[in-house]
Amino acid sequence: MNTIERLSTDIKDRKSSVQHIETFINPEIDALDTIENTEASRYSWLVSITAGVGGLLFGYDTGIISAILVYLGTDLGKTLDGSEKELVTSITSGGAFLGAGLAGLFADKYGRKMPIFMGCILFIIGAIIQASAFSIAQMTVGRLVVGFGVGSAAMVVPLYIAEVAPAKYRGRMIGLDNMSITGGQLISYGIGAAFAHVNHGWRYMAGLGAVPAIVLCCLLPLCPESPRQLIYHNKPQEAAIVIAKIFPNGTQEQVEQKVQHITFHVEQVRSLHADKSIWWQIKQLYVVPSNFRAMVSACGLMAISQLGGFNSLMYYSSTLFALVGFSNPVAVGTVIAATNFIFTWVNLMLVDRVGRRRILLSTMWGMVVALVCAAGCFHWIPINHDLSLKNNSSVGWPADVVLVCMVLYVGFYSSGMGNTAWLSSEFYPMEVRAVGTMMLTLTCWGSNIIVASTFLTQMENTTPSGAFGFYAGICFFGWIAVYFCYPEVKGMTLEDIRQIFQHGFGVKYANQLQREAKRRQQEAVLGEESGRNEKV
Repeated sequence: MNTIERLSTDIKDRKSSVQHIETFINPEIDALDTIENTEASRYSWLVSITAGVGGLLFGYDTGIISAILVYLGTDLGKTLDGSEKELVTSITSGGAFLGAGLAGLFADKYGRKMPIFMGCILFIIGAIIQASAFSIAQMTVGRLVVGFGVGSAAMVVPLYIAEVAPAKYRGRMIGLDNMSITGGQLISYGIGAAFAHVNHGWRYMAGLGAVPAIVLCCLLPLCPESPRQLIYHNKPQEAAIVIAKIFPNGTQEQVEQKVQHITFHVEQVRSLHADKSIWWQIKQLYVVPSNFRAMVSACGLMAISQLGGFNSLMYYSSTLFALVGFSNPVAVGTVIAATNFIFTWVNLMLVDRVGRRRILLSTMWGMVVALVCAAGCFHWIPINHDLSLKNNSSVGWPADVVLVCMVLYVGFYSSGMGNTAWLSSEFYPMEVRAVGTMMLTLTCWGSNIIVASTFLTQMENTTPSGAFGFYAGICFFGWIAVYFCYPEVKGMTLEDIRQIFQHGFGVKYANQLQREAKRRQQEAVLGEESGRNEKV
């Protein structure tokens, strides 16, 4: 009896006694993953970069609306008031919430690539509707359609990259998607500044959002389906080809062992999913304690990353900097977008070396300090209740300090939880990874809706100092939550991570696994050196 047959028999024997989805620990299985220790190819990086273009959809949209709101004028039939600006801005988040939910429902049935492709098509349609809008209603519809596309891509792209990436580079490869998001925001601010003085230039700003979607539509056919999805859909030979491209230095035996390793976990999932609906899978996030803890850690960090106020700055930065007296608010907003992009790169370089947890604990306190300082500075800026400067007043140094505080805040955010939050899809075991990532993305957009639809109103009702103080409080309590509930998983395979949340939130257990892995690695290095010395 070969390995696959033994594993299948083992699964069938256990299936009748399984009440909930739990890990089947098998040392023989762990020995089938040695190909992860070999060097990955450029192919895996190219696939991740290509998929990461989907992040441009998210990034461009969140950035370009900031400039569009400044230059709309009366082109939609009237000058928009605060509530209408919040509607036009937040409706995209609402569409993204629904788009992410639908993508999560179909990501397992049709694979990872199809929802990304559909997201691109929706984004193109929405961009065209926005660019040709002559009423608030039409603009709102265009923003909603764009939201459907953004939500679909934002949900599936990090999931797809996580399943294609080698374990030791997974953080950096998912980080490429985050780089695309911040790069899209930076590009959007540049385009906003370029078309600022063009007649009806906001239409060009909206229409150019279709470009990254068109590019991704053209490149997506060149990318493979996830090996885990290929095996799930009974295509092990195709999965072996993809694995061989990702790990070109692995032997044929190691490729076959990797297929067996994934097959074991896929068959485990398939046996438990037999005759089960998508709603049953969602239920497993709540009734299985380890899955629930994984969801709390992942979605909790995502909620904090949104409710901490970052996207209010991205959506309304031009409005905010115009409020404090800058004469070219879009250009000043570009400084924020550039900071966001640069420090996302910092996160990309450090996340697999330093680790997710250490980065979070080292940066979130800086966000709190920056927000508190900004809240204090707003006390010295003469602002009316309707968020306009008082007549014949000048701002001076408080405006400059606010800008510095926002740059520092964005730097800490982008190098920390802004990107790390999207890595949390790796917490979920495969049987609930699609619906778990869906919940992660829904948390993102649900929190985003709250921020986008209340920021200006909150500024009016609680003053800017109150609003930024509130965000500081969320970040502070978020730091405490991370300390107790967010484990370190750098360098672990997706199949190994599932063990962590079977030990509470697994912070101590994960640290123990990290120490053991480091010790084994050191022993392996010493063994190789000893072997070379004996040969000499």
